[in-house]
Amino acid sequence: MKKIILLSYFIIIGKLVNGQTFTQSNLPILKITTRNQQAIPDEPKIIANLQVIDNGTNAINFVNDTPNGYNGLIGIEQRGSTSREFFPKKPYGFELWKDTLGTSQNLVMLGMPQESDWVLNASYNDKTFMRDVLAYRIANQMGRYATRTRYCELMLNGKYEGVYIVMEKIKRDKNRVNIANLKPTDNTGDDLTGGYIIKIDKTNGSPAWSWNSKATNKVLFQVDSPKYTDLTDAQLNYIKNFVDNWEKELASPTFLDPQAAWRSKVDMDSFVDYFLLTELTKNVDGYRLSTYFYKDKDSKDGRLKMGPAWDYNLAFGNADYYDGYKTSGWQYKINTLAPNDAFWSPFWWESLVQDPDFVNRAAYRWQQLRKTVLQTDKINQWIDSTASVITPAVQRNFSRWTGVLGNKVWPNYYVGYSYQDEVFFLKEWIRSRSVWLDAQFESKAIVLGNEPLAVARPSLEVFPNPIQTHSQVRYEVLEKGFVQLELYDLAGQKIQTLVAENQAAGTYTIPLNATLQHKAYIIDYQHNGMPIERTKILY
Repeated sequence: MKKIILLSYFIIIGKLVNGQTFTQSNLPILKITTRNQQAIPDEPKIIANLQVIDNGTNAINFVNDTPNGYNGLIGIEQRGSTSREFFPKKPYGFELWKDTLGTSQNLVMLGMPQESDWVLNASYNDKTFMRDVLAYRIANQMGRYATRTRYCELMLNGKYEGVYIVMEKIKRDKNRVNIANLKPTDNTGDDLTGGYIIKIDKTNGSPAWSWNSKATNKVLFQVDSPKYTDLTDAQLNYIKNFVDNWEKELASPTFLDPQAAWRSKVDMDSFVDYFLLTELTKNVDGYRLSTYFYKDKDSKDGRLKMGPAWDYNLAFGNADYYDGYKTSGWQYKINTLAPNDAFWSPFWWESLVQDPDFVNRAAYRWQQLRKTVLQTDKINQWIDSTASVITPAVQRNFSRWTGVLGNKVWPNYYVGYSYQDEVFFLKEWIRSRSVWLDAQFESKAIVLGNEPLAVARPSLEVFPNPIQTHSQVRYEVLEKGFVQLELYDLAGQKIQTLVAENQAAGTYTIPLNATLQHKAYIIDYQHNGMPIERTKILY
């Protein structure tokens, strides 16, 4: 009888905003129930019950099915930084527990290798729900470990919460970051040399031991694994000194010497792959936040290796700042774009792109990947097939979280009016970005901004600026298409449409006929719905 009452409870109150009742899904269903419907805090973890319904590929999962993926205790808390603080749909981290004392247990989750720690990614400001998943998929196909993922729909305390992505948490494990298990007794010799997982990130979340780069206090290194409470002074000093010495060697005036000492301390191919993935995705957080690298014991190849890839919700053109929306330009130059930001990329990448060995490896690797993993058609096929599977659930998600689809959610640059619009933008952005990178790697024009002009994005210029009565707008159209130029104030309010029509390739100049009242505005240029350029004008 208790079982029947509980199931009825889920069906009755598991309603969407538009009055529809959530009863079934082609995605796995997760039902989380906290004690006395307690709200889930930022930290610490609270006890809850998790039921997973997963009837297999191409099967329908019903809310009132018997849980067959998991039915037991978890510890759960909110996770993340911006995504947790700014958005109503919260991301969570949870751990599978054996008992109410919080004893963890490693189990298979939704077909992914057994472990105890998992992430529920809310994907609130990525309206495609694909950016993280696609980036990790590409990394895995490149031969690098990246977190495995599964889409699901979540009910929390009987209330429908929308589409979530179950993800592996980055962790030392034979099925995740497969490095040695560093124990508190490992304080000398080879035992001391690994394994460590280090990250460059904000200090939100679990306490970690951190130190600044010798080059700048805007780069913060943290030991992510082992846990801070398990690390000894000898281990902390070892890994700090290893990274510091490597940076010192890389910063040497003779760092381009083929025999330079820094080379023996890094797995160059892993740095190349991380570089290519970050440049392809143009992740505005890339290099400087949510960035991981690790070191195994010296006896197990103790060189620094970049990865795993992590946190790509602001990638693939999904950011309106630091040129994240543009399909041209190098992401490794982020410090130039964001000189006043509190979080910088380490100087490594500016140095590495001057190294002929790194440049040659990167160019060759890119060209090989474009024939396989990074073929535009292959990426588009995955995007289309994924969209066909998750669209019904995504529609329910946007019914639950009204005001997301069709509206700007920080820091979106492109705002589609439908889910199909968002998916099309993602595909077009990747195509255009890949073409730009093709030309750069073909000419090996990685350094000093010497990008081939033939594939540069169309330009936008206002002159004179600050604005006078005779000011004009000049812009270039590289191929025939629908051109939109719109004037916005700094609050994001559209003031006027300057151009909205199909135009042939060419250079156009129009008068800036607009009634201006404020001191500053933005002109936004789009071509066939793709962001091309933005420029600030003063009045």
